[in-house]
Amino acid sequence: MSDKELLEKDEIFSKVLRAGRRTYFFDVRATKAGDYYLTITESKKFTHDDGSFHYKKHKIYLYKEDFNAFKDILGEMTEYIINQKGEEVISERHQKDFKKEHVSGSENGEHKSSDSFTDISFDDI
Repeated sequence: MSDKELLEKDEIFSKVLRAGRRTYFFDVRATKAGDYYLTITESKKFTHDDGSFHYKKHKIYLYKEDFNAFKDILGEMTEYIINQKGEEVISERHQKDFKKEHVSGSENGEHKSSDSFTDISFDDI
């Protein structure tokens, strides 16, 4: 049996959640005995300075005997976070006016002009 046939046999049902640089894969798989379990994989893309990239993956295996407790705790934890902080994302990266500081010495997220930069208008071209 080829790797592709083995993979297709192993995956029973799948869903994908794309969330920015992260992708979550939810896969129902079968045990050797024919029972089902869930894998949740987080895949995060990292880009190198040269433009190449790689992915880091983390996987959770969740078995039926743990579903209820997992679901209860997940629900409790997400409810706690929403009750404490609301649904709005609190992160510099998610702020509408967020500006990543590229130039050292910039203040309040504003970029200082470099001495080597010249302002050019389209009329000059």
